[in-house]
Amino acid sequence: MTATTSDGKLSARLIFIALGAALGGFVFGYDSSIVNGTVDAVEHEFGLNAVTIGFTVSCALLGAALGAWIAGMVSERVGRVRTMLFASILLAISAIGCGLCFSAADLIVWRIVGGIGVGFASVIAPAYIAEVSPAAHRGRLGTMQQMAIVLGIFVAFLVSALLVFVMGSADATGLFGLAAWRWMYLSLLVPAVLYGVLSLRLPESPRYLVERGRYVEAATVLTRDMGMNAGEETEKKIEEIRATVHVERRQKFSDLLGRFGFHPLVWVGILLSVFQQFVGINVIFYYSTTLWKSVGFAESDSFTISLITSVTNVVATIVAVLLIDVLGRKLLLTIGSAIMTLSLGMMAVAFAQSETINGAVSLPGSWGIIALVSANLFVVGFGATWGPAVWVLLGEIFPNSIRAMALGVAAAAQWIANFIVSTTFPALADAGLALAYGIYAVAALLSLLFVIFMVKETKGRTLEDMKL
Repeated sequence: MTATTSDGKLSARLIFIALGAALGGFVFGYDSSIVNGTVDAVEHEFGLNAVTIGFTVSCALLGAALGAWIAGMVSERVGRVRTMLFASILLAISAIGCGLCFSAADLIVWRIVGGIGVGFASVIAPAYIAEVSPAAHRGRLGTMQQMAIVLGIFVAFLVSALLVFVMGSADATGLFGLAAWRWMYLSLLVPAVLYGVLSLRLPESPRYLVERGRYVEAATVLTRDMGMNAGEETEKKIEEIRATVHVERRQKFSDLLGRFGFHPLVWVGILLSVFQQFVGINVIFYYSTTLWKSVGFAESDSFTISLITSVTNVVATIVAVLLIDVLGRKLLLTIGSAIMTLSLGMMAVAFAQSETINGAVSLPGSWGIIALVSANLFVVGFGATWGPAVWVLLGEIFPNSIRAMALGVAAAAQWIANFIVSTTFPALADAGLALAYGIYAVAALLSLLFVIFMVKETKGRTLEDMKL
């Protein structure tokens, strides 16, 4: 079975391969968001304040930054598929550790272990999908990573909501004497194991195989999985890959360095990652239940709103799948930055109207609806553009000679930015949600200028065409 059918459509085999790799994104999204339903219960269980609960939530991001940083090196040494397997093992261990933790310090350790697994998955999925995809379909296949992430977020919210519905609250005790929030963490074990099992059925990246001098195996992958004709076409492709990778040596960190610390192209990848986080998207997914409770919604309503938001994210990502190979990456990012600037600005204005009545904070009149609509418009703007397009670009903008290492650095920057935003949000929220969302709106505006002046279009170009 070939990568494309006779009418130019993608084959079922290649779609399965991309989906298998993208399952890492599902586990990544699930792990990142299952914490949302546990925040208040963990805070109560271990007597944490705003600073310590913020670190407990975001500490996994430090692990993810470390995992992303070393994932490129690991994948260069053991291959893309084994790196996925390592990620699944770390995530499974984390699920058990978090679910059975006995203190906040213990929980933090296991969250960091899971974060390392998430970092591995966040790097290897876009790199692998880009390396096995035909240029004409790379954008669409690359968005499967983001689709998997948002589906992971959705399922995490759904599982949390169901556990709260069945058990009464996140800190209620249930099966085997474990609280609902512990079962939320333990539920990660299922997708983590499935990810590991499926990764063992994936072929190794042909570019990694060529770099290791395993030309016969690379030719098999190119013909069987990528749809190339055996013989001259395959041999030509292998020679193109050989010309753009360092066959004689492994990638080194020094390959990324340039006049201004990193090479300008590496800085573009880093800034794409940083802006993707500095607009505050993960505040919506990590703290949404707590956020809506803080402005007057009941706990059950807050979970429902969070679930609706995650569904909105899934729908928006479907839009991205349909548009990214039509409009291109740059135009999609430009549209997204404009929508996010507008919606975040409206959220800042709405939260500026909040008032405290009898000790409870609420949004008066129609401002609650305006905040809710603006939040979902923001999710649409992000989910249809910056969410998937950044992962696609990170998988394809770097040349073969530095792709794994450069993607690792860019992804590490993304997780560090995510950590900064997630850790500071509780303190910013205490100072005022209007301030928090005003800062995110400014970041969205800066991202618009960055895209216009710094990002180049990559639609339709082969990976061998990418140059420093």
